[in-house]
Amino acid sequence: MSSIKIECVLRENCRCGESPVWEEASNSLLFVDIPAKKVCRWDSLSKHVQQVTVDAPVSSVALRQGGGYVATVGTKFCALNWEDQSAVALATVDKDKKNNRFNDGKVDPAGRYFAGTMAEETAPAVLERHQGSLYSLFPDHHVEKYFDQVDISNGLDWSLDHKIFYYIDSLSYSVDAFDYDLQTGKITNRRSIYKLEKEEQIPDGMCIDAEGKLWVACYNGGRVIRLDPETGKRLQTVKLPVVKTTSCCFGGKDYSEMYVTCARDGMDPEVLLQQPEAGGIFKITGLGVKGIPPYPYAG
Repeated sequence: MSSIKIECVLRENCRCGESPVWEEASNSLLFVDIPAKKVCRWDSLSKHVQQVTVDAPVSSVALRQGGGYVATVGTKFCALNWEDQSAVALATVDKDKKNNRFNDGKVDPAGRYFAGTMAEETAPAVLERHQGSLYSLFPDHHVEKYFDQVDISNGLDWSLDHKIFYYIDSLSYSVDAFDYDLQTGKITNRRSIYKLEKEEQIPDGMCIDAEGKLWVACYNGGRVIRLDPETGKRLQTVKLPVVKTTSCCFGGKDYSEMYVTCARDGMDPEVLLQQPEAGGIFKITGLGVKGIPPYPYAG
C-alpha cells in the first residue's frame, strides 16, 4: 500500500465549503461556500483563487459543455458566466416553499444536472424535515421532479455502466441506490446499500472512483469512507484533521488526487482553535485509486 498523505492546500475558511469539481482544462478545482454565496476556482498551478459572488446561497457548481458553468443558486438552476460574473436563471423549483434552497448537485453521464432541495437550516443539520425534493434540469432546460419528502438532499453519482444512480438523503444516514435509465433519466427501485455507523455521523457529498467504489464524506465524522456498493461493505476510512467534512472529488493529474471540502459554521471558538484548517480545501494523495472526469451539463 502506498502511504496516504493529507494536506490542506487552501486555507479558505469556508463557512460551508461544498461541491468540489475538477476542471481539467484549467488545472483548477471549483467549489462553493454555500452561506457566503460564493463560487470559487482554485488554480492548482498558480495557487490563486478567483471568486464569483451570487445573490443567494450557492450549493453546487458543474461544468458546462459549451463553456462556462452551471450552478444551483437559491432555488434556481443558473448559468454562470465567469467573465462577467453573472448568474442567469435557467429554471426555478419549489416556488411554493419560500424557506427552501438547493443543496448538492451533479451532472449525469447524459448531461442532465441533478440537484435536490432542503429547508434552510436554523443551525447546521437542524431544519424543518421532509421539505425537499430531487430534481433534474434537462439539456433543453425543462425540469423533472423525481420525489419529495427529502430532508437534506445530498451526495449523488452514477455507476460506471450508468445503470445505477447513487443518492444520499443525509438524515436517513443511508447511501441509497436506484436503477437508472440513461436514455430517459428515469429512476426506479430505491434501496439502501449502506447504513452509516454512529462514529461515521452524517453522510454528505459523494463521488465514485474508477473501480466503481463510492467515497462518502462524513459530516461531523471528520472522514471520508470508501464503500463497495455491491456488497454494502466499508472498504476504507481516511480520517482528516477537521470534523465537518462535507464532500469529495477526484482531480489533479490523471485524477489520482482526492479533494475534500469542509465547513466551519457551527463550531465553537475553542474547537476552531484546535482545528485551524476548518473550512479549508484538503488534498489526499496515495490512495492508490483514481477517479473519473466529471460530466458537463449538455444544455
